[in-house]
Amino acid sequence: MVQLLVQPKWRVLDQSSLGPYFHALQSFAMDDTLCTSVGLKESDSVVRTWVHHDTIVLGVQDSRLPKIQEAINYLKSEGYDVIVRNSGGLAVVLDEGVLNISLVFPDQEKGIDIDRGYEAMLTLIQQMFAEYGKEIKAYEIVGSYCPGSFDLSIDGKKFAGISQRRIRNGVAVQIYLCVTGSGADRAKVIQRFYEIGKNEEETKFTYPEIKPAVMASLQELFGVELTVTDVMFKLLNQMKVYTQEGLYAKELTPNESHLYQEYYQRVVARNEKILG
Repeated sequence: MVQLLVQPKWRVLDQSSLGPYFHALQSFAMDDTLCTSVGLKESDSVVRTWVHHDTIVLGVQDSRLPKIQEAINYLKSEGYDVIVRNSGGLAVVLDEGVLNISLVFPDQEKGIDIDRGYEAMLTLIQQMFAEYGKEIKAYEIVGSYCPGSFDLSIDGKKFAGISQRRIRNGVAVQIYLCVTGSGADRAKVIQRFYEIGKNEEETKFTYPEIKPAVMASLQELFGVELTVTDVMFKLLNQMKVYTQEGLYAKELTPNESHLYQEYYQRVVARNEKILG
């Protein structure tokens, strides 16, 4: 739904090139900060981009696997950092070939319908890649990691997943886009994580049975050379369409920096509590 995308101004916060020392916990604290700032009308709506290197982001349900410590040890042996997110969902893979985008809106209507946020992100992605002539659909891809009704796919192969975070009258709609690399190889890592974590035991929660063949990257699906930088340009060009006053870049204000430190300490403490 384009209505949410049309804002007087869009503030851009590009953190896609900060490198491997930009930690995923910092990203979740950043979106909480921006949600609060936008919700309090201290900031215009924000589009934030971010990339993390060799990180597995778990959901809270993943942390309850019978053999979670053994599963985490496996991920670490494969060179991954492991964190637990503060929004919904299950395990996903982030690396230098995955571009993450957050759209942060004010919840002006005191309760933006959850699907409207998802539909706004779907519309954005469809329009960004319209030139390739491939239909991008939103429905659950069974066998993918972190499955949901707004999995984005082409020809039945998932390349993106969407989540949401709501704080103090602000809404952050977040997406990971597998741009380059092998979607199947990423899925194999999560497949093995669940095999170790479940250890063939019965669990109250139903974890996904991963089928690597249903995951792909945009580069694989379009059959063209495509980089994270290319997708960044497509994003910014598309965002210009949604505002008459244009885009502008702005780092955190002093007040936002203070908020950020508070939220960062919270996510760190929460991860230490869950992961020990």
